[in-house]
This record gives sequence, structure tokens and C-alpha cells, in this order.
Amino acid sequence: MLESIINMPNKDQQNLVPRPPVVVIMGHIDHGKSTLLDYIRKTNIVAGEAGGITQHVGAYQAEHIASDGKKYQITFLDTPGHEAFCNIRERGAKAADIAILIVSAEDGVKPQTLEAFANITEQKMPYIVAITKIDKPNANIERTKQSLGENEIYVEGWGGNIPCVAISSITGEGIPELLDLLMLQAELEDLRSDPNTDATGTVIESTLDTRKGVSATLLIDNGTLKIGTFVFAEGAYAPVRFIENFKGEKIETAGASMPVIVLGWTSMPPCGALFGTVKTKKLAEKSIEEYQTKVRNSKSVLNVPSTHPTVELTSNAIVSLPLVLKADVIGSLEGIKFELAKIRHDRVHIKIVSEGIGAINENDIKSAQGDPNIIIIGFNAEPDKKAATLIERAAVPIQMKNFSIIYELSQFVRETLLSMIPKEYVEEVTGKAKIMAVFSKDKDRQVVGGKVQEGQLETGAAVKIVRREAEIGRGFIRELQQQKKRVTEVREGFEFGSLIDAKFEIAAGDKVEVVRMVEKK
Repeated sequence: MLESIINMPNKDQQNLVPRPPVVVIMGHIDHGKSTLLDYIRKTNIVAGEAGGITQHVGAYQAEHIASDGKKYQITFLDTPGHEAFCNIRERGAKAADIAILIVSAEDGVKPQTLEAFANITEQKMPYIVAITKIDKPNANIERTKQSLGENEIYVEGWGGNIPCVAISSITGEGIPELLDLLMLQAELEDLRSDPNTDATGTVIESTLDTRKGVSATLLIDNGTLKIGTFVFAEGAYAPVRFIENFKGEKIETAGASMPVIVLGWTSMPPCGALFGTVKTKKLAEKSIEEYQTKVRNSKSVLNVPSTHPTVELTSNAIVSLPLVLKADVIGSLEGIKFELAKIRHDRVHIKIVSEGIGAINENDIKSAQGDPNIIIIGFNAEPDKKAATLIERAAVPIQMKNFSIIYELSQFVRETLLSMIPKEYVEEVTGKAKIMAVFSKDKDRQVVGGKVQEGQLETGAAVKIVRREAEIGRGFIRELQQQKKRVTEVREGFEFGSLIDAKFEIAAGDKVEVVRMVEKK
């Protein structure tokens, strides 16, 4: 049904109007994506992000006054640079019209730069290269352009036609030129929409609030979203009782290229899913039924293995680390699972007992009470009131950790998992001696004499008795003498007398080997 509702604007239609460009900012972690956006919006986004790194996809609108004095609206998508958030970057690239590929003038091209470039080229999206941090002492613009060329990103002046601007998000140098280039590129793309049709677009992010319920950030591709309609995406729908813009302000309508928030979804709409709008609840429910029928009929297709790592159980593992995962938004949960999938060991494995979006709740605590080994891992997800009460009253302390930075979370899980690896022990030979004479035998106690050939003998050590290269028995050294004096050890090359406790009769010519158990590395 969604395909029949979504009508992308035909440029021959008379009622089409220009729409603002949707620009995605992509690049390696800590190369200045959010700082650039911060400068454009004149806010402080970076300070609000844990650890100074973006961990969600952000959708914002900014106004740009061009060199000719005209005012333009631009929608920006800020995507995480961290490796864990590759799915989010892919969604950001699919939802945008134009990309800004940022590269630090200090570092040049890095792994996530190349991944972002691959996403851009896969979507066949026009893009502009922004060389950031030119205010830094170690900045080298020409070396950065060379680094780009070495990775087949050919900018203007270096054998290519990709627009390139050197900028500083601290001083603002080059940013007006970058925005002018964006608007020029938008004109070339001739971006238009039909404001008289129902809104369609993409689900950018979704989350669960214990008070407000499920909310989703939508990016409108075409049409107008109005109060009183119903939006749907795959298996979820919501009545549009009110619309919030990216600032959290309530608005009556929303047009193309606007990021908006809609609350009250029946379930969590998947990130990256297309959404449509219908007039009635009945039509929304019908679209959900049609989607669910389509899913049931294509189960064999849906079972195709994913290209992204997933957290799997290791069949040979003998110990598991059970986790309950709770995250603030779906994108965060995806990133966490991506990171955890990289933590592997043949003796222990991660077992995800349950996962979800929103605050840590009563069910999560009860799961942990049912198995004291379970650790509740929250990512920007604190316990709600009922959960907090259960934690306080728990007879056995609940294991729970909350994080706001993904690599700190993965490091904690990695260290916890490694600490659970069962210790393996192997036998190590620390000394060998040849028995030259047997002096007496009293039940299991035998007095012998010999010479240490390798290592050393020690009082109290366990020994193997070897005859013709085969082990015939085991025993313990009860006493050692050297030159008729009692000692605790005898080293290589020296003769000794010894009282050995062994059930097997020792004979001249036998060998004894001192063995001990050591932990296998």
C-alpha cells in the first residue's frame, strides 16, 4: 500500500515548488562534523554529546543568507563517525540530497572517511569536500588534498571536479563559501515537492519515553504533514495529534525537507523505513495488515543472512555472559550490537537475554533477579521509578551499568567477558633426575640416590617415575639430602639422596621428573 501512496513529485507537474536541500554531514570520528553544524546553527551540540562524539543521527534546519542577500533553508543530518554506527550513516546517506564529506586537515583520510565516501558513491549523491580544522597548528591543506587523491577522491585543482572548501568551525573561515556551494548544488539538482499531497518520507530515528510513549523523527520527502491525519511505517502507525519541529516547538503543518517528531506510535517504527500518510485510522490499519501479510509471505527472503555482524552464540563455548540491553534509541541499540558482535572467544560467549528501547523497567529487573549472572547494560537509559524501587529492595544486588559512550560500554563488556574465561592448566616439567641406587623401601616410602640432569628437585614436589621412556607411576618428594645435609632443593649437576613417597617400586636406572600444574596462557 505504501508504494501506491508514495508519489514522488514529477517535475512536469504545475504545482511543484522548490524545497530546501537535505544535506548529510559524513566523515571520520572527531573530524569536526558536529562542530561545523554547531557553528552553522550557533548552538553547542558537541557539548551535549557524551565524550564529544555524535551517537545519534541528528536532523536540524538552519537559515543561510547567501552572498546575494537571499535567505535559504537548509536541512542538515549529522551522522556518527564511530565505526559502530555504520547502519546509521547508511540511512543518513539514503535520506539526503547532497553530502558534505569532511576530512581533518590534521589527519587526512581515515577509515570512516572511506566508508562514508563509499556510502555517498553508492547512493550516487552529489557531494562537497570540506577540509576542517584549518586553524590547528598541524593543519596542512595540500597534504590533505594529496591524501584524498591517493584514495581516489579527486578534488578541484588536484585532477578532479569535486568542489572542495577549507574551513574552520572555530573562526568560521570558509563556511559562508561552503553554504553558497551547497545552495548552488541544490539549484543544479532542481529539488522540488508537491505541497498539496499527503506527506511521505523516511523514519530517521525512533525512541520510547515512559511518559510520552513511542516517538519518531520523520524527514518529509514530499507533501505536507497535517494534524488530524495518520502516519504509518511498516508495522506501526500513529495519529498526528500534534507535530513538533526539531526545536521541540509545536507546529500546525510541516512541509518537504522538514525534520519533525510525531508521538503516539502503536509500536517502534524501524529506522530507515519509508512512511506514508492517510486520512483515517482504518486506512492506517489496512496498510499495517498489508505489510504484515507481505512479511509472512516473504519469510524466506527475510531470512537471508545480514552483511553486518550480529551477536551470535558460540556452540563450543562453555560459559556465557547474559546481558539485558536497553538503549535510548534504535540507532544506539544497533551500534551496541555491532560492537558486541566483535567480542568473540571460543570459551565464553555473550548471550543477549533481552533488548529494548527506553528506560530500564520492572521486567528488566525481574529478569536479572531470575538469574544473578545477568548484567543489565543501559545506554543513556536509567531505571524508571518501579525499577528503581525493585533495585533498592532486592535481596541480592542487581548487576547494572549505565553508559553514555559506546566504546566505554564495549570495553566493559570485553573485560567482563575475558574475566570469565575458565582457567586451563597444563603440566610443566621443572626438573629431571636419574636414579643411581635404591637404599631402602618401607611400604610406600623409598630411599633413593641419584643425580639431577635438568632443572631442580624440590621438597614436596610431585614427581613422575619414568622407566624406558614410559611413565610407570607418580609420587612425592618427602625429603632431600645433599652431602648428608637436609636441603629443600637440589640443582642440576648435583647428586642427592631422597625419600620418595610412591606406590610403585623404584629401580636403579629409572628417572624421576618433577611436575607442576601451571595456568595455560
